[in-house]
Amino acid sequence: MNAPQGYRPCAGVVLVSPAGLVFAGRRNDRPAGEPAAWQMPQGGVDAGEDIVTAALRELEEETGIPSSLVRVEAVAPAPVAYDIPENRRPAHWKGRWRGQAITWVRMRYLGTDAEVGIATDHPEFDEWRWTDARALAEGIVPFKREAYRAALALLGEAA
Repeated sequence: MNAPQGYRPCAGVVLVSPAGLVFAGRRNDRPAGEPAAWQMPQGGVDAGEDIVTAALRELEEETGIPSSLVRVEAVAPAPVAYDIPENRRPAHWKGRWRGQAITWVRMRYLGTDAEVGIATDHPEFDEWRWTDARALAEGIVPFKREAYRAALALLGEAA
């Protein structure tokens, strides 16, 4: 994946339920006193990994959902870059990245709610739900809003 200079290559998953809702997980690392931060699964692309492989790996790492329970339906034509405020950048980045360049992958969920397992080896979410994509895009932290509008476009919805 070709990410703009200074942006971490990232794969994002737009996981669509049989009812047409999207998966959202509530981040478990929000600072005390801040409102809940709901987002779709996403994460960095490892060296030598293509976007779909990275998206499937991130989906399983964050939700416990294996690739056998999804069908890949679409891949965004280009990444959308966003800046992360300095005070929210992960310490392990050590100043290497100013934000992320996320390429969205739309997947159809073929399993049941009982097969979702956010209690993973390294949990990122403490709760999950199926939600309306537009509501999620408008409720996401402001610095990710344009990236989430791009995810709506992949769903074929107006932002």
